[in-house]
Amino acid sequence: MEGLTVVRGGREVLHGIDLEIEPGRVSGLLGPSGSGKTTLMRAIVGAQIVASGSVVVLDQPAGSPPLRSRVGYQTQAPSIYADLSVVENLAYFAAILEASSKRIAAVLDVVGLRGHERQLASTLSGGELARVSLAAALLNEPDVLVLDEPTVGVDPVLRRDLWATFHGLAAAGTTVLVSSHVMDEADRCDWLLLLRDGSLLASGTPEELRVATGERDLGAAFLTLVDAAEAGAS
Repeated sequence: MEGLTVVRGGREVLHGIDLEIEPGRVSGLLGPSGSGKTTLMRAIVGAQIVASGSVVVLDQPAGSPPLRSRVGYQTQAPSIYADLSVVENLAYFAAILEASSKRIAAVLDVVGLRGHERQLASTLSGGELARVSLAAALLNEPDVLVLDEPTVGVDPVLRRDLWATFHGLAAAGTTVLVSSHVMDEADRCDWLLLLRDGSLLASGTPEELRVATGERDLGAAFLTLVDAAEAGAS
């Protein structure tokens, strides 16, 4: 991204953001609710009108047709059909993505939904709905995987397994971007992007941010960076 600025509802919500997200690692986009995380992710997948600046993904402008089969996106709200079963939802998205039917079984294993294949989406819990959305995002084995708060409503065991999956994908070369407003997930990331009020507050490895702030706890490190930014602006 270079100079990414987004205006929504007449208000500027992203303020000239410059950043680069590298493959081969899990990058965490962290910040409080309302900081602009979802808007930034929408810009990456080409679903957000930008006021100025540029977003380039895999050497293509974000949202370009060639990227549609190479980018996976899990939205914060479940993006599946309530009147279809789990497997029917995945079969539908697999057809759109031209993914093999074997991928459906594979992604069901990844998200821990084996045994729920015939269950209507309308009867699933919130955490289960999120897992179906994640499964759909994984169907085409994307080169770039953008996940908007994928672990919300997920039990601790599955959360651990999902993070292991994210790191496995990154190790194989996938660019993985995961958003969260829960700072205790920051340590699970290889690289952190801290967003506040539509601006990029800091970036670096968890250890780099600890060293820069003198704080061992990453939540405390984030608050230290916030205080420093506010002091500099006053």
